Amino acid sequence: MQAAQTASPDHWINQSDVVFTAAEVSAAIDRMAAQLRALVIDQPIILLCVMRGGLYLAGHLMSRLALPAKLDYLQANRYHGTAGQEIVWSKQPELNLADQIVVVVDDILDEGITLAAVVQHCQEAGARRVLTAVLTEKDNGLQKPLQADVIGLTVPNRYVFGCGMDVYGWWRNLPEIRALTDSECS
Repeated sequence: MQAAQTASPDHWINQSDVVFTAAEVSAAIDRMAAQLRALVIDQPIILLCVMRGGLYLAGHLMSRLALPAKLDYLQANRYHGTAGQEIVWSKQPELNLADQIVVVVDDILDEGITLAAVVQHCQEAGARRVLTAVLTEKDNGLQKPLQADVIGLTVPNRYVFGCGMDVYGWWRNLPEIRALTDSECS
């Protein structure tokens, strides 16, 4: 783990391959925006970005939605070492979610525990409707506590990065999605 965290950023590019090109990601975001427009039918929404991974998708979606939107963000992390894998909220939304259509935007639906907690938080805050939009869903065979309303792409059960997802803090800014080779994941 320590060696992985000190590896150079270029190491991760050299030890990965492209899963989806920048053009494929862009086309997926176009489809996602169209699906969201159809779901909300020109009603105002609050885009609620799950930081940090959801920032890439939120930024790209905003310009494609062509409907009234406010933007807010939150930061919720799940710590695997704690009993019950408790969600720790570093930053809660500032906007009043009561009676609003909230679209929760995140980078990946992996196990779904954090996203389910965010949806529950929005419901408890009185949101009229909560939709979820994730750029990727991991094909990991797990039973997830929720299904995203809008999914851009399905990624393999590998360590993926780019388009908001990081590899030890690096490469969230890639316009493509890459996956580490099997030798890097072991």
